[in-house]
Amino acid sequence: MPPTHEVFNQAAPLGDYNAADDPALLEGVRREGAAWAEPEVREVGDAAGTERVRSWGESANAYPPVLRTHDRYGHRIDEVDYQPAYHVLMDQAVEFGLHAAPWADDRPGAHVARAAKFYLWSQPEAGHGCPISMTYAAVPALRHAPELAQRYEPLLASRTYDFGLRAPHTKRGLIAGMSMTEKQGGSDVRANTTRAAPTADGHHLLTGHKWFTSAPMSDFFLTLAQAPEGLSCFLVPRVLEDGTRNELRIQRLKDKLGNRSNASAELEYDGAVAHLVGEPGRGVPTIIEMVNSTRLDCVIGSAAGMRAALTHALHHAEHRSAFGRRLAEQPLMRNVLADLALESEAATALMTRLAGAVDRSVRGDEAETAFRRLAVAVSKFWVTKRQPAHAAEALECLGGNGYVEESGMPRLFRDSPLNSIWEGSGNVAALDVLRAMGRSPESVAAFLTELDAARGVDDHYDTAVKRLEQTLGDLEEVQYRARSVVELMALTLQASVLLRHSPTPVAEAFTASRLGGEWGHVFGTLPRGVDTGLILDRARPGA
Repeated sequence: MPPTHEVFNQAAPLGDYNAADDPALLEGVRREGAAWAEPEVREVGDAAGTERVRSWGESANAYPPVLRTHDRYGHRIDEVDYQPAYHVLMDQAVEFGLHAAPWADDRPGAHVARAAKFYLWSQPEAGHGCPISMTYAAVPALRHAPELAQRYEPLLASRTYDFGLRAPHTKRGLIAGMSMTEKQGGSDVRANTTRAAPTADGHHLLTGHKWFTSAPMSDFFLTLAQAPEGLSCFLVPRVLEDGTRNELRIQRLKDKLGNRSNASAELEYDGAVAHLVGEPGRGVPTIIEMVNSTRLDCVIGSAAGMRAALTHALHHAEHRSAFGRRLAEQPLMRNVLADLALESEAATALMTRLAGAVDRSVRGDEAETAFRRLAVAVSKFWVTKRQPAHAAEALECLGGNGYVEESGMPRLFRDSPLNSIWEGSGNVAALDVLRAMGRSPESVAAFLTELDAARGVDDHYDTAVKRLEQTLGDLEEVQYRARSVVELMALTLQASVLLRHSPTPVAEAFTASRLGGEWGHVFGTLPRGVDTGLILDRARPGA
């Protein structure tokens, strides 16, 4: 072969690695009461880090779902066909227990173990995590209707993925979805115009149009509709118990920026049979049970995306040379990579802390319930906002190689804004934090107690917490300032976790840059004196 065709100075393929070789993750799993699950976590990480699983993700996204409204004979069927790799990913996710399995597990730390595995399995492919997340989140909402919970919860927690539209009682496992957004308004759910008419036999018939329904082949959806008593929550099955199709019509699938492996649809209810969940007229408080759990998964998913992007950037920089040295040895590139690693570790450490709060909350810990109420909303706002900037910088570490599809980076980049939009975009999330503080003063006290636990060891942190306390006491134009208020809450919360549980050089680099003013407006602006070696060693798979 002529020498002009010789390929050199290109990074080798990433290859297989164990994604659970992640100190921040494993430390959080042990700290939050799920050390018993470490073998399971490592098993998922071993699979998630393989070329084989990454190839499933590539295939599922390269060939998006296709809607079939009618069969060959002209009968309306409203079915969605997926690329086979999507089903393989779903099957493994359910078998690993990433869906509703923790609700059937009495062991302390079950929700932490599930969060860790969801974090790992989301790294090679994030789209299928949407129905997995909604199935997890459906259970606490469904428990507002004990009869429905008794009937469906065991099937939601089943470790068997049983795809296809059939009567729920004939299936070995169920997947749940959520359908709230309507044409005339997204986050303002009280503007809902879907109507629920009660029937003589105790259920309701729904008529309306849902603008954004994720995973339309789910076995049932939790949805909001206007009943005579007011906005209420309902369970809408795709197939009725007698085997007939419910009156749901898929009008079209959305052509989305990312999340392309997962179908999202416009759904028409045309007298669809629905079962009331919770008290009539109390639909929002009921569905919020589901929303809070999916918001946790938004944080986990963004942390996972950052970790995946960082892994690719590190691998490339350690195998490519420029100006006589490997990229990873160049001072400026080390600054960029260490900054990306700090962002990733802070997100992972916070994610495990939130999962621990959820786990203790469902077991009756009132202090953790109060902390969770505010901390999840704060974290959802911030961590999901950081992912797109993180993905863009990680992609740039690969240069032009990162801009081509084969690198995997464009898919990570396209997926990166989703978690910030899903379950309330930035303004909604920030305003929800303000509402939570106004309605639940105990959540503010619990949040500040969490911050107090890290006082006295870092001047940057102590100064930031004082500034936050002053900020929370200043209610003038608070809605106008909501984003800056919540940002400061998130940064001090992340710093609190790192100061107590991460190596000192990691915590100090975070507080100096994020809280101490020694940071620019882009990644790669860490101050002098940061131990980039230790930070990068912790970030490298197999550390």
